[in-house]
Amino acid sequence: MNKIAIRCEGLSKRYRIGQRERYGALRDTITDAMRSPLRRLSRAFNGKESKNGDSQKTIWALRNLSFEIKPGEVVGVIGRNGAGKSTLLKILARITKPTEGTAEIHGRVGSLLEVGTGFHPELTGRENIYLNGSILGMKKAEIDRKFDEMVAFAEVEEFIDTPVKRYSSGMYVRLAFAVAAHLSTEVLMVDEVLSVGDSEFQAKCLGKMHDVAESGRTILFVSHAMSSVASLCTRGVLLERGKIAYAGEIESTIDHYLSTVATTHVDEEAQRRREGSGQLRFVGASTGEEYYDPDEQKVIEFSIQRNKPTGDRVWFGCHITDEVGDIVLQCDSRLVGHWAEIDESYDGTFVLTNPWLRPGTYYVDLFICSNSEGIIDAFERACRLEVRPQLPYPFTA
Repeated sequence: MNKIAIRCEGLSKRYRIGQRERYGALRDTITDAMRSPLRRLSRAFNGKESKNGDSQKTIWALRNLSFEIKPGEVVGVIGRNGAGKSTLLKILARITKPTEGTAEIHGRVGSLLEVGTGFHPELTGRENIYLNGSILGMKKAEIDRKFDEMVAFAEVEEFIDTPVKRYSSGMYVRLAFAVAAHLSTEVLMVDEVLSVGDSEFQAKCLGKMHDVAESGRTILFVSHAMSSVASLCTRGVLLERGKIAYAGEIESTIDHYLSTVATTHVDEEAQRRREGSGQLRFVGASTGEEYYDPDEQKVIEFSIQRNKPTGDRVWFGCHITDEVGDIVLQCDSRLVGHWAEIDESYDGTFVLTNPWLRPGTYYVDLFICSNSEGIIDAFERACRLEVRPQLPYPFTA
């Protein structure tokens, strides 16, 4: 038996910004190879050859990651949006190739990186179970043995012979998770799927993950819900800007993550790495006051800069999360009928009237969205909110 389940050495991944990868046939590849020398000579002759040979801007999603995971370990990968968590799992799942370095995995791999990955919308739930199982390397007899258990877990018995394109998003993710969790793989990688669905299903998935972990399988678990990470994982890896900022016991890894508080000023590189299309970006955020009373009105101020025109009016969202990442309050400007058209820059304020928060530390996540673009910017942990103890508590009979 191998003493190492996953080993990464110098793992790096670079992307070109604003360039879509083109896929072609073997004929196209050979033709491009023959034309490339002529193109380079032509560009050099006309003075168009860039100094670096590539005029495209690049970004390192991962940079020089090296770590080992032993068989049976349950490891949580945490970090802010854009830290490189999903990129790491896609490389380990052989969905994308690394630019540099190597990644070794010993054992059969099962992955649930996005809702319904590997499912064909035209096929029924039954057919997709067998298709996905075959892709994972399972034999038909093995799938037959666990088929009823998977369907019962997903609670889609009535619709198992219906094309999954007619499933609701909740049914889709239940079936996808059931396949990944029940098939006999030595290594299981899960990325944020427990955040989909209602609270009952999330609790059911977490319970199944505990069962999988106790069976001795290796699990790599990505989530922003620190409570789930803490209850499931024994070790943690904290990613920051594509690099390992800390690795160790899960409690200390979470403590390091929570101690990283966003500043009110955001540099250009951090803006690029955040989730969203990027036409607009938050460039600053502040809670106004250092401390608030539990029943006091909370104020969050923010600044936005426009990079490119948006095709639609935008609205703003705000999440207040506790120290373990659970959302305790959320709101958006649509609730009060406020939309905005941003020319060059914009300064705004969220005023949270009478949000009773128990004493402690909270964090503010800010969002810019539009109907046409979806999420334009997601500024995780934009600033910190401190609620001080107030004794005795106010009481009104």
